[in-house]
Amino acid sequence: MSTHLLHHRLPWALCLAGLIALGGCKSDPETAKAAAAPADDGGSASLSVELVKPQARALQRRLVASGAIAAQEEMLLGVELSGVRVAEVLVDVGENVRKGQVLLRLDTRTLASDQRQADAAVAEAEAALAVAQRNNQRMGALREKGLISARDADEMWGAATQATARLASAKAQREAVALRLSFAELRAPDDGAISRRDVQPGQVVSSGAELLRLIRQSRLEWRGNLPEAELIRVEEGTSVIVNSPDGSQAQARVRRIATAVDSASRTGVVYASLADPGKLRAGMFAQGELLLGETPALLLPLAAVVQRDGHSYVFRVGEQQRVTRQRVEIGRVDGSQIEIVSGLAADQAVVARGAGFLSEGDRVRIVPAQSGTAAP
Repeated sequence: MSTHLLHHRLPWALCLAGLIALGGCKSDPETAKAAAAPADDGGSASLSVELVKPQARALQRRLVASGAIAAQEEMLLGVELSGVRVAEVLVDVGENVRKGQVLLRLDTRTLASDQRQADAAVAEAEAALAVAQRNNQRMGALREKGLISARDADEMWGAATQATARLASAKAQREAVALRLSFAELRAPDDGAISRRDVQPGQVVSSGAELLRLIRQSRLEWRGNLPEAELIRVEEGTSVIVNSPDGSQAQARVRRIATAVDSASRTGVVYASLADPGKLRAGMFAQGELLLGETPALLLPLAAVVQRDGHSYVFRVGEQQRVTRQRVEIGRVDGSQIEIVSGLAADQAVVARGAGFLSEGDRVRIVPAQSGTAAP
């Protein structure tokens, strides 16, 4: 091959080699990036983080307990007559009633007959008394004239006295019959709501048997069970938030605290009156929060605290932007924040988010708090 031909083909060969090298670089971008990345003796930052300091503010002290909804005062209603048939029941479960309202009536036919007999006995006694009194007056006049003996006059006076006593007895019997007749109507002893009905028309009832139940004044209460250590922290008048099964809340206030605890469970009961029960009903089971007042606290976001090995930790950023794990004691949770009881000072900043991705000694990059959430 001549020297002239060699010099003519050499530029084309160099161009072809350059194209092949360029194509190889384009097909492996990761290799190119790795080759172009500068060496870092300390290692690159694995996570961009924000720092946050504990927030000092007042936090409500709460005790959470479960308990039953019950009537504050429930009255068991019955009649004072035995062997009498129920004529009609005028109320049903859930109805609100007023004091003195008739709730049920008994069959009064037998009692009405007794009432008529008592009236007749009183009339008969009144007539007998009138006759005895007139005879006694006549005998008194004759005795003054000496026309009858003292013995006859005394007998006539005694007859008038007996007639007076018989009339009083007849009236007392009539009043007893009238009282029994009044028992034929069961009336509400106070305002309230009917919570139970165990009687039907036609039923023969007995004295003292429970026929109806009345929640007096329709007042309900929450009865929360608390361990003895927490029971002593509650005082009368403490506010309570009772959570309904549908998610709504009702306000209550502690009116009474049990004076003794159960010897087996070591728990006691607090009785909290519900101002407006809403959808709560007697017999329901609900959770309540007792508000014991506000106290100062240090709060961190929940995402800043991690649980490992059964303990709570936060991460602080030290030299060369490496994180150090620091153990803390946590307390109450308030929404998206948690109380730090001990282990962290108010001026110490910690990683706000992404702490769950960190380990002791990891290097991080700190970004301003307003930059948004840190991402690994």
